[in-house]
Amino acid sequence: MRNIRLKICYDGTRYKGWQRLPGVENTIQGRLEQTLTRILEENIEISGSGRTDAGAHAIGQVANFHCQGDMSCEEILCKLRRYLPEDIGIESCQEASPRFHARLNCKTKTYHYRIWNSEKPCVFQRRYVYVLPGQLNLEEMKIAAAQFVGEHDFSAFCANKRMKKSTVRRIDSVTVARMGEEIVFEFTGDGFLYNMIRIMVGTLLEVGSGKRNADTIPALFGDKREKAGYLVPAQGLCLMEVTY
Repeated sequence: MRNIRLKICYDGTRYKGWQRLPGVENTIQGRLEQTLTRILEENIEISGSGRTDAGAHAIGQVANFHCQGDMSCEEILCKLRRYLPEDIGIESCQEASPRFHARLNCKTKTYHYRIWNSEKPCVFQRRYVYVLPGQLNLEEMKIAAAQFVGEHDFSAFCANKRMKKSTVRRIDSVTVARMGEEIVFEFTGDGFLYNMIRIMVGTLLEVGSGKRNADTIPALFGDKREKAGYLVPAQGLCLMEVTY
C-alpha cells in the first residue's frame, strides 16, 4: 500500500470548509476524494493536517492518502491539476513513508488573519480580508497578543460547546503588523481549537478598539467562551504553513 503526500492551496470562499460531512457536498476534502477516486479508480480517503473553516483559505495545507495503484506521482499531480476546479490547486505530490500522517505527525501550523483597516474601498482583496475601518491601537494589540504565547487552556477561545477533549494548546508566536492598508496577525502553534484563531483575533480587535484592556488576556485562560471576544469572519483566515 502506497502513502501519497500532497501540498494543497485553495480559495475557500465557496466551500463549506475542509472536512467532509454527511449531507454536505461542497467541501475541500470531499472534492479531493471524489477526484482522486476518479483518477485512481479506487476508493480514496484523504487526511488533512487540520480542518479549515467554511470560507477560510489555505496556501500550505498538507494531506495524505493511501492507494494500491502504480500510477506515478507525476501523473497523479498532472491529472489532479486537470480535473480539480480552479480554486483548488495542488502544489506537489510525492511518495511518503508508510507511517506518515498529515495530522498526527504535524509539529506546528502557521495561520495569517488579514484585516483591511482603511476607509479606502477594498475591491480586489475583499474575499481574503475582514474589512474593518476605524482606528485601532496597534501597540496595545501587540502587548495583548504576546500574552497568548505559551501553553494555556484556550477553552474561552473554542466555539465547540461540546468539546470533550483537552482545550490546552501551545502557542509559539503571535505577531501583529501593519502592511499598508492591512493589519496582519500571524499565529504559530502546535494546534488550534475550533474557531480559536478567529476568536483570538476578535479579542485582540476589542483591545485595539479600546473595549478591552491588554492585561486582561491571562484571566481568560480556562474561562468560558462568552468571556472572550467576538468571532471574526472566516474570509480573513489562511493556513500558511505546516511543519513536520
